[in-house]
Amino acid sequence: MGQLRTSPPPPRATELERWVLDTPAELRDLRASLRYALNRHGLVQGEELDEVPHLVVLVATELATNALRHGRPPTIVTLLRADHCFLLVVTDHDVSSVPELTDVHPLDSGGRGLFLAQSVSLAVGWYATEGTKNIWASFPR
Repeated sequence: MGQLRTSPPPPRATELERWVLDTPAELRDLRASLRYALNRHGLVQGEELDEVPHLVVLVATELATNALRHGRPPTIVTLLRADHCFLLVVTDHDVSSVPELTDVHPLDSGGRGLFLAQSVSLAVGWYATEGTKNIWASFPR
């Protein structure tokens, strides 16, 4: 299908939480902790976040699974807050590969992580540093 667009996340984002994962077994704790962090940092004057925590947790799980499966450890999941959105950044240490959107067939058991992220988030992109590959997605706050 093609490559994911290359772009850093917005520069004016404040880091809220960070998780370091070495194994898929740690995904369960990530999901619970991320949902708690989103509700703790996201509620504004008593408003509910509706489905936002669910979508962020879903995308975080998919992207972190990809990083654990295809990248080099450790996988780092970072939750940031910008003016009107949450940013989720998933980092791995394999700078030799480029994130690609693949054709998804109904009977395939995988390959939907980036497609899902694009479908449910405001924007998705990726950037590399000297030692890391970072995939980000933004969500309404």
